[in-house]
Amino acid sequence: MRKAMTIMALAAAVAAPALAGAFDTILAGDWRSDANRARDAARHPAETLAFFGVKPGMTVVEVSPSAGWYTEVLAPWLGAKGKLYAAHTNPAASERAAKAVADFKAKLDARPAVYGNVTVTAFGKGSYDIAPAGSADAVLTFRNVHNWHMAGFAPEAFQAFFKALKPGGTLGMEEHRLPEGRPDADMTTSGYMKVSYVRKLAEDAGFRFVGASEVNANAKDTKDYPKGVWTLPPNFTEGDKDRARYAAIGESDRMTLKFVKPK
Repeated sequence: MRKAMTIMALAAAVAAPALAGAFDTILAGDWRSDANRARDAARHPAETLAFFGVKPGMTVVEVSPSAGWYTEVLAPWLGAKGKLYAAHTNPAASERAAKAVADFKAKLDARPAVYGNVTVTAFGKGSYDIAPAGSADAVLTFRNVHNWHMAGFAPEAFQAFFKALKPGGTLGMEEHRLPEGRPDADMTTSGYMKVSYVRKLAEDAGFRFVGASEVNANAKDTKDYPKGVWTLPPNFTEGDKDRARYAAIGESDRMTLKFVKPK
């Protein structure tokens, strides 16, 4: 049985150069469900956070954390000297949003030794105070740009990220990738976004593009499914129909982009 570690113990572990497996210890933490750990191979958290340059002790904003898959990794990785702002849904938006935020907070409250460095803020259309201005070393979001695009506030979202970051801070984006030759209209229905569009959103907000990683690429993803990206795991919105075929494809092909707020 895995032994629970406090945030203090985890911070000490990642600070010790001799303990090369510190991140693996976090991934194996008993606050993570078996289902979430099973997705590590598809989501590549160690490689993704290394590409973004996220280190213990940083102040980070995770935008739209949903149920907290990445929160489970980020909070202990940042450690006791770090700070994580979880910019969740605005609970005032709807009854569903309020429940999502309440469930997320209950998750944090259940493990204070792991999530003691997390502060929940509200994010959504018209709600952009995700962290104190100029306070964050990094703003990260994972597979969410399509939601903001479909809801009509993607440009404002990127402006909020720019405001929250320190000069020289990093914006790290992971998103389902639509081929550039596909119609722009597909971005409003498929859940996939064009790299060129995401880059434009960031650059229009003032960011400078640093580079891209293929760590979350998946060449098996044909991106032409009856119910968009949600057809693939983990959602399987087609139910049992062609489930084995979609399981063999795996999770989506994703862009992983890094930007910086100029000094």
